[in-house]
Amino acid sequence: MLAAIGLDERHEAAYRALVAVGAADVADLARRLVLGTQDTERTLRGLERHGLAARSSARPGRWVAAPPAVALGALLTRQRHELEQAELAAALLAREYRAAAAEPAVHDLVEVVTGASAVAQRFLQLQLGAAEEVCALVTDNPVAVSAAENEAEEQAAARGVQYRVVMERGVLDLPRALDGLTEALGRGERVRVVDRVPTKLVVADRSLAMVPLTSHSAEPAALVVHASGLLELLAGLFESVWRAALPLRLNTDGAAEEVPDGPDATDLEVLSLLLAGLTDASVAKQLDLGLRTVQRRVKRLMELAGVTTRLQLGWHAFERGWVAREQRD
Repeated sequence: MLAAIGLDERHEAAYRALVAVGAADVADLARRLVLGTQDTERTLRGLERHGLAARSSARPGRWVAAPPAVALGALLTRQRHELEQAELAAALLAREYRAAAAEPAVHDLVEVVTGASAVAQRFLQLQLGAAEEVCALVTDNPVAVSAAENEAEEQAAARGVQYRVVMERGVLDLPRALDGLTEALGRGERVRVVDRVPTKLVVADRSLAMVPLTSHSAEPAALVVHASGLLELLAGLFESVWRAALPLRLNTDGAAEEVPDGPDATDLEVLSLLLAGLTDASVAKQLDLGLRTVQRRVKRLMELAGVTTRLQLGWHAFERGWVAREQRD
């Protein structure tokens, strides 16, 4: 819990014990911590250096804990200051880097990464460095990092990074693939499936991409592409595959299933009644559906149309031919 401010498990346990008992001598604390006397003394001196413990002036031989609000607050303040300084240094370095790369040479736009461990590390770094979105094309033959080993995906998603993934249908046949897909869909990732993808690909924030390099050697290699026309081409490739793919969603059993990338007959009935001016409740009554079912279908229609309001949905419905305008005489 307190590792973020520089305390290891032993120091944290000792500090917690002192806070609980108020004051303790070395022997008593050693028994509580199941440590030797010398190790306990070293731990207490470490707490003293952090300002978290002190020798009692009123009770010689005993140690007391510093008030947590004061002592831990000071450590947190120092840690925040160090993080701010590190952030400032990173910003300055980034500015210097951009200045030096204002007129990049062709060889600066791409980076060749060789070796399984290097490729895996760069793949994970690319996701951990993303701020907004990661797009990926996934094949059924992982080389450097398998889905189960991709810990960066869960960490990035937890920070709010959006994932859009298109995978080959063969991925669904891999061991434990459905478990991983269920977890991904459960945390809000958008996943689609096609028979085959043209290549493995990862694009982060449309500013960095990674594609494999084919090689006759056994050593994996990849190409990391920085902002350039080539990057735009790769991002465009992803979008074209994404549009042609079928979405995956969780069914009532909690398993992933493919769904048509368009409205079904019931969706169209809901949409027609809404455009006729009926409320959600009236639509639900007319079609013998639950109100929440109608609302879920409307939300999905808005996602399919890529809109955020129902007014926009009506316009897109006509544009896409989901509903037809009546011909006037």
